[in-house]
Amino acid sequence: MTATTPMPLKYLQAYPEGLQDHVRQLISQDRLTDYLQQRYPDRHEIQSDKALYAYALALKQEYLRNAPNIDKVLFDNRLDLTHRALGLHTTVSRVQGGKLKSKKEIRVAALFKDAAPQFLKMIVVHELAHFKESDHNKAFYQLCEHMQPGYHQLEFDLRIYLTWRDMQTAGR
Repeated sequence: MTATTPMPLKYLQAYPEGLQDHVRQLISQDRLTDYLQQRYPDRHEIQSDKALYAYALALKQEYLRNAPNIDKVLFDNRLDLTHRALGLHTTVSRVQGGKLKSKKEIRVAALFKDAAPQFLKMIVVHELAHFKESDHNKAFYQLCEHMQPGYHQLEFDLRIYLTWRDMQTAGR
C-alpha cells in the first residue's frame, strides 16, 4: 500500500474512516492479536451440533418464547466468508400428508467452533432475531441488543476478528 492509499479492511468498510484508521494502526503496530486476546481471551466449549442446538434453544426460550420452534441448529462447513454468511436462518417448507409443514433452521459457520463465546452468542442471537424481524431494521437491532447487551460493539469486534483471521491465513 502506498502512503496515500489506506489498507482496505473488507469487513469494516461500512464503519467510519476513523474507526478503520484505528484498526489499521493496531495492525501496523502488530497489536491486533493483543487487542483481541485482551477483550476475548476465552474460547467456548460448544463443539457439536447437539450442543449448539441446546444453546440456541436456551436463548430462544429466554428471549423469544413466542417465536416459532427451532427444528435444527448446526455448524456448517459450507458457510464461509466467500459467501458472505457467518450464519443463516432458513425456513424449509414441505408437504407432508396433505399439510404444509415448515421447519426453522439455523446454520452457523464452522469457523465459530474456535471463537470466543461472545462471538458465537452474537451470531446465534442475530439468527434468532430473524425469527421475529426478517429485515436488518431498527427493530431487528433493538432485539439483538436486548438479547445481547453490547451487540453493536461485539459485531464490530467480530469484524476485527475476521480481519485478524484473514491475516493469519495469509501468513502475515
